[in-house]
Amino acid sequence: MTNKSPVECWLTDMDGVLVHEEHAIPGAAEFLQALQETGRRFLVLTNNSIYTPRDLRARLQGSGIDIPEEAIWTSALATAQFLHDQREGGSAYVVGEAGLTTALYNVGYTMSERNPDYVVLGETRTYSFTAITRAIRLIEGGARFIATNPDVTGPSAEGPLPATGAIAAMITAATGVKPYYVGKPNPLMMRSALNRIDAHSESTVMIGDRLDTDVRSGLEAGLRSILVLTGSTRPDQVDRYPFVPTRVCDSIADVVPLVHEFSPERMAAAQSEGGEHREADA
Repeated sequence: MTNKSPVECWLTDMDGVLVHEEHAIPGAAEFLQALQETGRRFLVLTNNSIYTPRDLRARLQGSGIDIPEEAIWTSALATAQFLHDQREGGSAYVVGEAGLTTALYNVGYTMSERNPDYVVLGETRTYSFTAITRAIRLIEGGARFIATNPDVTGPSAEGPLPATGAIAAMITAATGVKPYYVGKPNPLMMRSALNRIDAHSESTVMIGDRLDTDVRSGLEAGLRSILVLTGSTRPDQVDRYPFVPTRVCDSIADVVPLVHEFSPERMAAAQSEGGEHREADA
């Protein structure tokens, strides 16, 4: 993120960056306010497929953060868009919650237990042995296996919970079929988000709290990245990965000044002032 690289659009993870266990992280509201005040296009991303954007907006409002639901992009929405592009008007057997089924309905998909085109696995807090058994048998019968995200655990106030990746491993062990994961770290999630707000990778930054998903997917999609240390990644873990973020910040509060500093308007003004100084020196 140099003075020659203005930032027009921002993508940011939700949990660990903006909120932590239903509480806003200091600086989150100010960061989103700065984006809206400067007219920057942005999306809040999450691998969690349980909730609809309306649900998540209400959750954020409860934390003191107010953004439109159109500014929220979930792995469920990305999965639905992917399936629509692959097989328009198809059918799916879904193991998941309202966030996933609603997204699929909205792109014209039919939910079916009989010869579906896809078995789609998402996040849920009530995994059913019966539903998993049905998914296994449908995949063995020829249904394609899709999963919203590879996270093996999710956070809760009581501790880690088994997540989509863990259940997918169970189904894979029983069928020998690995799912295609749509969510982070698949750069497809980043590209679908960029398309959503008509953004270009060279002028967009991804903010996240995980190197293995947020930073990796941003890197593979050609975005610059900022790692914040308020979530899953500890400072001593940063150097353990074969890739590094563009910048490391303690929290989202440290990113607020960058919204203004790297805006196209500020960059253009700085370059103009630099040119005037060079002419004066000449």
